[in-house]
Order: sequence, then structure tokens, then C-alpha cells
Amino acid sequence: MKVLLTFDLEEFDIPEEYGTTVEFDNKIKVSTDGLIKVIDLLIKHNITCTFFTTATYALQKEELIKAISQKHEIASHGFYHSSFNVSDLKNSKEALEKIIDKPVTGFRMARLAPVDDMEIEKAGYEYNSSMNPTYIPGRYNNLDKPRTAFYVGKVLNIPTSVSPALRVPLFWLSFKNFPLWYFKSLVKKTLKRDKVVSLYFHPWEFTEIKQYGLPKYISKHSGDKMLQRLEETILYLKPIAEFVTMNEYVTDFKNNK
Repeated sequence: MKVLLTFDLEEFDIPEEYGTTVEFDNKIKVSTDGLIKVIDLLIKHNITCTFFTTATYALQKEELIKAISQKHEIASHGFYHSSFNVSDLKNSKEALEKIIDKPVTGFRMARLAPVDDMEIEKAGYEYNSSMNPTYIPGRYNNLDKPRTAFYVGKVLNIPTSVSPALRVPLFWLSFKNFPLWYFKSLVKKTLKRDKVVSLYFHPWEFTEIKQYGLPKYISKHSGDKMLQRLEETILYLKPIAEFVTMNEYVTDFKNNK
């Protein structure tokens, strides 16, 4: 069984959705502070994962991104987190490849917004992880979409995991707000059914963010509390599953197709 542990590395702009302006340098700092904590935890437990980073963030922290790419996968999260043009698909890929001197094969759209798979294919990506196959009021309704990986043209879509029966989303907000034992039990049930679980977080969650006027369901368990919860989840999953990058999963999927 496989665990796809992923992090969306971006400018910390979520407070602006709720009316709080954040200076650009602070957007980068908040994400970086959390990122360092995450990297230390991954080193501690010898975990490999995928970082979907915006080109904007990566261009501010080129040496850090290059260092991370030596162990983990770097994939694209677009050029900017707060805006999108189709040209950003190719431009972000090229910017990241220049920094890490490796191919960038995966894409995830900011806020898991809809994106055309044909445009992703034309930009040169092999996979797309931009879809949460559940219903989130005010965001998306993907209850009719497959729960597990599927092809659109030549692009492999890898949805964020949801539970088998009720499609309970197994993402950062449920991780923050569900009792941890319940979240872990849903992950285990999903692993047994699908043989893979795809989880995603943001490095800024591992920084204290209560001062930014965010709703409690977003700021809850931020900082070290979030780090502790992630470590408990890693320790729970390591004996029963292998942590792999998205790109490694895509390779296995193709070979076993």
C-alpha cells in the first residue's frame, strides 16, 4: 500500500480571502518557517514526499528548493497562487526545471480549481493532482468523478483521497478539525480499499497563524500542534504502507496498467 504525502508550497495568501492583507515578504516567510519544520520531520522519519510549489515562491527560495529536490519531488503549483493564466502551466514548469535541473512532471492547481487536462498535456506534464472527488460548499462538487487515478488523454489524474463510502475528504481541513483517531481510521479504510491514499497539506499550517484573522476551522491546530499531529499520523502509517512521491506512483501505475 502507498501513501502519497504532498504539500502545496505557496505564498501565504489565504488571509486575503478573509480581508487581511499580508505583505509579500511575510507571505514567503510564513510558508518558509513551516517548510523548515516539515523538512526536519521528514528527515527524522526518512519520509519521501512531493512538494507542489508555485514558481513565485520557488524564485524567492531557489537554493532551498534545489536542496529539497535532492530527496523529494518538486512539482508545479502554478506560477502565482492568487491568479492563473493558461501560459502559467508551461512557464511555471520551465521556471522550476531551471531551478532544480530536473524534469517537472506533475501539476496541481491552486485551491484545486478546475483546469483543462488538454492544456496540462500540451504544457508537458504527465499527471494532474487538481481534483478533490467530493463536495465542498462554495468550492466544488465532484461527487460524479472517480475516486482513484484515471487518464484523461495522456495525463494521469490523481485525485485527493476521500473515504470509500461517504467520500469524506482526507485533506488538510479534515485533518485539522476531525479527531485524529477518526481521521487515521478513515485513512486506513481508504488504504485497504484503494491500496493508495493521497494526502495534502500546506507548510504554512505548521507556523502559528492565529494572528491573521482566519476562521477557527483554518487556524485550529496550527504550528507545533499541527506538526505533532502529522508525526503521529506518519508513525501510524509507516508500519502498514510505503511513502512514495507522486512521480514514483505514476511510474508504478503505468507499469501495472
